[in-house]
Parts: sequence; structure tokens; C-alpha cells
Amino acid sequence: MYQLDLMTTEGCHLCDDAIAILQQGLEPGEAEVDLVDIVYDENLMERYATRIPVLVDRVGGGELDWPFDGGRLAQFLQHCAQP
Repeated sequence: MYQLDLMTTEGCHLCDDAIAILQQGLEPGEAEVDLVDIVYDENLMERYATRIPVLVDRVGGGELDWPFDGGRLAQFLQHCAQP
């Protein structure tokens, strides 16, 4: 199972689009995706404030920057580590 974080914040319409792509592109049980609101962490704000949404592989550290679609998501997952 993939261990992923979606860097986001409240009111981000692009983040809502990314969530929809994740819901369509991932099979049930294929990934655990945590939504991480960057506003509560100064380091995350500094790193992601102008880039969100960003999908992060928690295990391998890879990142998929917006914009992405189902095809780019599938390519990203091929390079993600599975614990």
C-alpha cells in the first residue's frame, strides 16, 4: 500500500481538483492518503505555499507537483516505494 501525503490548505480549489483525481485514480486499499494542511507548520508553509497541491510519497520522499492528471498519477505511483 502506498503511503502518501497531499499537501493542501483550506479553501484551495486546486487541492479539491487533486483530491478528485486521487479518488478516481486510486483503487480502494491501494494507498493511504493523508491530507496535510500546511498552514499549521512553518516549514511546510515555506516549502509548499506556492506549490500546493503536492502529492508526497511518505516512504521514498518523491513529490508530484500540480498540475497532474490520472496518467501522471499512475506514472508517479510506479516510482513510489511500497512498504
